Amino acid sequence: MVLVVVFGVALLIAVLLSGLAARTVLSTSFLFLVGGALVSDGFLGLIHITPDSGIVAVTADLALFALLFTDGMHVSFPKLRANWKNPARALGLGMPLAFVGMALVTHYVVGLDWTTSFLVGAVLAPTDPVFASAIVSRKEVPAKLRQLLNVESGINDGLALPIVLILIAAAGPTVGHAEASLGKIALELGGGLALGIVLPLLVTGLVRFRLLGAEPKLQPLLPLAMGMILYGLCHLTHANPYLAAFSAGAVLTGASPEAKAAFEPLGEALAELAKFAALLVFGALLTPQLFGDLSIGGYVAVVLAIVLIRPASLLISLIGTRFDRREKLVAAWFGPKGFASVVYGLLVLQAGISQGQEAYTLIAVCIAASIIAHSSTDVPIARLFHVEDLTGIPADNDTAEVRHGEEAGHARA
Repeated sequence: MVLVVVFGVALLIAVLLSGLAARTVLSTSFLFLVGGALVSDGFLGLIHITPDSGIVAVTADLALFALLFTDGMHVSFPKLRANWKNPARALGLGMPLAFVGMALVTHYVVGLDWTTSFLVGAVLAPTDPVFASAIVSRKEVPAKLRQLLNVESGINDGLALPIVLILIAAAGPTVGHAEASLGKIALELGGGLALGIVLPLLVTGLVRFRLLGAEPKLQPLLPLAMGMILYGLCHLTHANPYLAAFSAGAVLTGASPEAKAAFEPLGEALAELAKFAALLVFGALLTPQLFGDLSIGGYVAVVLAIVLIRPASLLISLIGTRFDRREKLVAAWFGPKGFASVVYGLLVLQAGISQGQEAYTLIAVCIAASIIAHSSTDVPIARLFHVEDLTGIPADNDTAEVRHGEEAGHARA
């Protein structure tokens, strides 16, 4: 119950400060991260959470699933078919470059062995735009830039997972079985994709039967029920839930735009709650001891991961595209590490590999630094595109109403 009270207090403070946060470098994500750290054993000792606590894996898993499901709903297949090359470049060239670059830095600067270094690179390769929502959720920002960041982050989680699992097997006692697990991993990814496509089509097909259909006030619950079924089926069948979530959101939007419109307000609110809960729990793991355990080389690697590896890899992948210089720089900067990296980092820690603790410490500090850096810079950078009224709240008391035709914005993550 203490955790529930702490979460409620943190949520109340975040809501009260969300208007201010959306116009400044203050971030609600940062508030939950710091709040979790303050109530942990490292400071006030109100809650007791360790990396092997069940609540850590569950909250991170649910948050990632919910966020990918709602992110998938922002994908437009007609636009994606017309502009698939930019996300393909980011995924096919930028992501592998970031993966290899992080592995090299981890090996030569931190001193981990090659297998563990590539494992760290794979864990930190996925990006998460939820910590840069003032960029990806605003229509004033160029659509091709928003689409690039959304599609890249939605798909790269699933692409990184098989590499993470293979490298864990190679680094641990199951080293001889890494190759044999390839078929299982492919089956999990294929199962997730299949469930993510079939279930939304089945549900939207049922709605079209003459005797079936939801009354207006219950329509938002239809995608919610589908998401709950999908999450359960994925875990029962060992299908990849993250690929399933993103593909299901995208397919549901294409098959039933009205269902997407009905669910969107509820879905966004639920995704925010899941994100905040996961941030609070993750923050509780950020004890002084964790930061003290990271070497000087580890801190150098964290800085390089944020300011050099991601920006350089994406800039290289965007050479020859129609993005202007400003758009390229913004896309290159916003490569925050998010819940996929949290989940995969916990897998590394729980695998029992020889350098797993060192790898997890580096991963956790890098995620925390990325959340702070990216969620605190999205509003200032969004203003480069003349994005105003970031929360739907007038900038001053003399402004009576939001400009006609402009959608109310969301509180920044």
